[in-house]
Amino acid sequence: MYTKFFKVGLAAAVLAGLGACHKEEKVNVSPAQVSASHPITSDSLTGSVSGTLLSGKTYYFSSDITINQGDTLFMQPGSRLIAIGDGKTTATSPQITCNGSLISIGSADSNNYITVPDNLRDAASIGKGLWGGIQCGETSGDVIIKWTHIEFAGGPAGPAADPNVFAPGDPRNSLSYTNIDGNVIVEDSWIFGTSDDGMRLLHGHVSVMRNTFEDCGTTGGEGLNLKNGCVGDVAYNLIIGAATNAFKVSNSGGGPIENKTYLYNNTMVNCGFRQLKAGRGGSIDYEKGCQGKIYNNVIVNCRFGMRITPDADVKNITYNNQFFYGNAQYLLNQFYSVDGVGVKQGADIMSATPKDNNPRFKIYDVDQFDYNTVAPPLAASAMPMTIVTDAGYDLTLLQSSPAYHKGVTNFQALRTVPQGGSFGANTVDPNVDMGAFPTDGSGNKHFTSSLSSTN
Repeated sequence: MYTKFFKVGLAAAVLAGLGACHKEEKVNVSPAQVSASHPITSDSLTGSVSGTLLSGKTYYFSSDITINQGDTLFMQPGSRLIAIGDGKTTATSPQITCNGSLISIGSADSNNYITVPDNLRDAASIGKGLWGGIQCGETSGDVIIKWTHIEFAGGPAGPAADPNVFAPGDPRNSLSYTNIDGNVIVEDSWIFGTSDDGMRLLHGHVSVMRNTFEDCGTTGGEGLNLKNGCVGDVAYNLIIGAATNAFKVSNSGGGPIENKTYLYNNTMVNCGFRQLKAGRGGSIDYEKGCQGKIYNNVIVNCRFGMRITPDADVKNITYNNQFFYGNAQYLLNQFYSVDGVGVKQGADIMSATPKDNNPRFKIYDVDQFDYNTVAPPLAASAMPMTIVTDAGYDLTLLQSSPAYHKGVTNFQALRTVPQGGSFGANTVDPNVDMGAFPTDGSGNKHFTSSLSSTN
């Protein structure tokens, strides 16, 4: 557990005791209602931006906008930030450059949106990278995102992108974060239709809870990619239809802190099939010196199951109580990747034959796509939308599920970020049920695709 300190930058955040620079005041997060500070009245954003995007208002940007160091851009519940771009060039794929703090506090009833115009919010825009995502510098403040839709990012990188993260022309991620002393809190949000990784967190203290990552990556790309210096918790997330891995955890990238990630109670469905490189892509990948705990995850029809490579910090990785389901034999053969050192654990549950041990979700047909009929890699056109988006499903376990009450609860989350209130994390410990949607309702709250939401 890290002792965290904060220096406040936005008057609204002062009320909650949270800010950007981690040096002076011990965090004391209050649940009080936050009023607008420095409301932004123009609907067009350009250049340097700070202040508050107001509830019920829509704002637009067609060129790069920057949150300067020490400044904060705050999104009230029900605010929308619309990128105007086409993904064809760097100049026409604007990004949010975050050297300060970005705080988006949507709610279950009033979601926030960082997306594209309504006429482009459809399946045809998946993977086109219509804008450049949120790109945070190595001295940026905190990023706090709750009940927010982040959609269709991934335009080609240019001069404004961090050269330590992207080569010129690389597709950018919805969120890249590189401050090893900073905090990233992403909760109850949707990441949809990126052209590469959904999120790539290279450094920082993290809590990624109860989110839905849909159809991330084209011919490559993870749902969530965590690099060197990331320390924290990743739980109760649904990742459906990622091009490569649902989760990649790696100590690559350099830095003084080893990656330590607790990855538990997540659900992964139909991942890994668009990756063009042989032997890669599927569900959980721990590699290159990282450590952590891996428990209670549900892995359904993923090209590869768990992969722990020999160069991971294997002695400091513990894992058990995973649920593996496959409807084709080649999926069963790779429940533990054959090029890794991970092996079946005593409390794992696996299909012994194709279609054995159906996980029995409340509303979801795990066999709607027969993987016996295809050989990966698959083009996106070969993957129906129903297997790469959360199309009105309910992946809550039925009590008759073989994963019901088969999770382990003998450890707690790391909680490396501030907890509680409007701005702190709501980090939830492991559940006795496996997967992101336990029967007690404490996990993921999403039952529709990001595209199905318009509030």
